[in-house]
Amino acid sequence: MNHAFVAALAEASETAESLAGRMGIHPKTVARWANPGRVPQTRHRAEVAKILHKDVADLWPDVFNRREPVWFRPWVDIEREAVALRAFQLAWVPGLLQTEAYARATFRGQPLAPDEVDELVAARIDRQTILTRERGPLFVAVLDEGIIRRPAAGDRALMAEQLAHLVGCANLPSVQLHLVPHDTATYPGLDGPFTLAELPDGTRVAHVDSQARAQILDQPSDIATLERRWERIRGEALPRGRSLELLEEAARSWT
Repeated sequence: MNHAFVAALAEASETAESLAGRMGIHPKTVARWANPGRVPQTRHRAEVAKILHKDVADLWPDVFNRREPVWFRPWVDIEREAVALRAFQLAWVPGLLQTEAYARATFRGQPLAPDEVDELVAARIDRQTILTRERGPLFVAVLDEGIIRRPAAGDRALMAEQLAHLVGCANLPSVQLHLVPHDTATYPGLDGPFTLAELPDGTRVAHVDSQARAQILDQPSDIATLERRWERIRGEALPRGRSLELLEEAARSWT
């Protein structure tokens, strides 16, 4: 439990319900901030600290020891709060399901110093704790089959390890993994990857990757477009059981 946050609530004569009312958010969202690793989104931290007469660093010290890029932190905060995440990936294993070696391979060829890569990889692995924590989000991932057939960094051993890890992740109660077969005709997923997050109050937010910096979208029209695309992509994917069989077959092919 985040004892500093709980104590600050008591000192300010606030409850999860009263603080939520002042901020216009759901009380369950505030209650979650008392759990370890649950950090409010950037836009909420300063407001909470002001109401409770505390510094953000006193309430959530981990905020100032973060490893992920500054521009990516708002999305990490959303991941931590989400009750459900739906991700489509066309070319890479989703970051939440990557091994350390595979994560390193994704940065190969980029103009990064070794210590920068170390920090980025560590941040990516740290994010994965949401999948095994108590009351973590449901993570539904749809992957194009090409991802599990293409060798990352040309390394068969790396792929064998990564696919074995994917099989393990696919068996977690919080993860549903689906594959779009390689012989599928053109489908909306070819336009690129994205992730949809559902927050406790029902709000939906999206993360859309690109060759440059990714975007976080929250406009209802954008979310509606992506949800329609998600449904069409999900409709092309194999059922969970058949996807796991295909994944296990691909894992054996790399050994």
